Amino acid sequence: MTVLMQMLEKYDMTTAEGATNGLREVMQEVALAGLYRGGFFDRAAFYGGTCLRIFYGLPRFSEDLDFSLLATDLDFSLEPYFTAVREEFSALGLDVEISAKKKTIRTGIESAFLKNDTRLFSVAVHADKTIKIKFEVDTAPPLGFATEEKLLLQPYSFYVKCFSLPDLFAGKMHALLFRNWKSRVKGRDWLDFEWYVRNGTPMNLSHFIIRSKQSGNLQEEHLTAPEFRQLLHQRIDSLDINAARKDVSRFVKDVEALKIWSGEYFHEVAKRMQISAG
Repeated sequence: MTVLMQMLEKYDMTTAEGATNGLREVMQEVALAGLYRGGFFDRAAFYGGTCLRIFYGLPRFSEDLDFSLLATDLDFSLEPYFTAVREEFSALGLDVEISAKKKTIRTGIESAFLKNDTRLFSVAVHADKTIKIKFEVDTAPPLGFATEEKLLLQPYSFYVKCFSLPDLFAGKMHALLFRNWKSRVKGRDWLDFEWYVRNGTPMNLSHFIIRSKQSGNLQEEHLTAPEFRQLLHQRIDSLDINAARKDVSRFVKDVEALKIWSGEYFHEVAKRMQISAG
């Protein structure tokens, strides 16, 4: 059996949706392998929803690969790593195209946290159906985060430098509180929030403050845990629960688990959230 078939074994390939999601998730792991072989993780760390799914067991589908440089470098380019990524896919018999995406002024949903110092790239994998994977690399990241090496065993054994869970949680809460989605609610933020609290992960308050100051959402040098909780409870009060549930439903297998969602429920979850000073 080929490595690619082994990697796809854990997915339901009998439906079009299952096959597409399975292939995309496998392609994400192959892309990580190529980046590792090219030495990318000497300079960058993996974070975001896909990082949580692959390495920490978050039970939802995630589309993009998000990375942060370990130090600011506005001239950084991902292009030197393209060859290693292509070779990784080629070894599995897959043809890919990698392209850099130019930044344009955007409005509405697409404008959410689209920083001028984020590099965008797209990998198109040509199989039975063309699958696109988007890469984002923050070249001027908010610092003050810790990393850890996480192991993947396929397509071969390698380590990926990832944000630590408390710092991933801080990034998620920054998005949950301040993401500019205008009329649209991103229910995935609330599913992830629920997951962090359920798993007893403390949020690194100091990294949250650094992120919030960089984005212009926080002016003060300090923010206490009670003040953060007040911001969170205010955000819950304004949440459109039905819109959040609708947004996240296509990313989870167990839609029934979303029925408990309500303002009161999230207030209770928020009370159980652990906060660390960093």
